[in-house]
Amino acid sequence: MCRHFAWLGVDRSVKELVLDPPYGLPKQAARPRWQHIDLINQDGFGVGWFPAPGKAVNYRRVGPIEADHEFPMLAASVVADCVIGAARGASPGMPIEAEATAPFTNGSALMSLNGHLNVGLAASLLEPGFTPESTCDAAFLAALLWQRLHAGSQVTAAVPELVRDIAALDQNACLNILATDGLTLVATTWGETLCYRSDEQGTLLASEPFDDEDGWIRVPDRQLVIADPLGVTVMPLRVELPHQETGSEQPSSVPDPI
Repeated sequence: MCRHFAWLGVDRSVKELVLDPPYGLPKQAARPRWQHIDLINQDGFGVGWFPAPGKAVNYRRVGPIEADHEFPMLAASVVADCVIGAARGASPGMPIEAEATAPFTNGSALMSLNGHLNVGLAASLLEPGFTPESTCDAAFLAALLWQRLHAGSQVTAAVPELVRDIAALDQNACLNILATDGLTLVATTWGETLCYRSDEQGTLLASEPFDDEDGWIRVPDRQLVIADPLGVTVMPLRVELPHQETGSEQPSSVPDPI
C-alpha cells in the first residue's frame, strides 16, 4: 500500500509540501494513522511537478525519504503550483525499484496509486504499444491511463473510466488513484482513505491529514474528486459491477469534516 498527496494552487516548494508538515509524507510512510492495511511505506518515494505548462517531470528513489541525503536540497529548490508526492509500501511479490515507484509520468501528466490490482485479470485492457515501465501493478495502471490520454480522453474522464473497467474485471482491486495534467487534480476513493483541505491558496489532497488543524474534509469511499482553481467537487463513482442491477450503484455520500 502507499500514501500519496497532490497540491494545486499558488507556488510552493516541495520542501513545504513534503518535509515541513508535522505529519507529512515521511511520517505517514513510517507510521500511517489512517491506512486500512497495516504496513509501513518505506520501499520507495517520489515527487512529480510541472516545470512548464504541459511538461511533467518526476524524481523517484528506492527506500525511505530520510535515507536520500540529496532530497532535502532538491525539495528546497523545486517550486511549483502543482505537485504530486508518494511513499510506497510494495505489495508482496512486487519489484523494489524506482520504476515501480509513483508518481509515474508520460511527460505531460502524473499518476499515483494507493492500492493494488490483479494485472493478470486486467491484462486485456492494455493495447499493444503501451508497455509499463515496471512489472508492478501501479506501473501497469499508469500505462492504461497513458493509453486513454493518448486516445484523446481528458484526465477527468480517463480516471473514472479506469476504475470502472478494472473493477468490472477485478472486484478485489483497491483503486485510490491520484492523477493530474497540471491544471486539474483527479482522485478516487476505492478501498483506501483520502481527505482534502482547500482555501484561497489552493487545494491539498492527501491519504491522511498533514497536521491536526481544522479544515480537513474526509472523502467517503467510492467517490470521484476533481479539484481545479474554482474549487473541489466530490461525486459518487458510479461503477456497475458484474451481477449488479442497474440503479444499484453506491449511494451518494457527503464528505465529512475531520
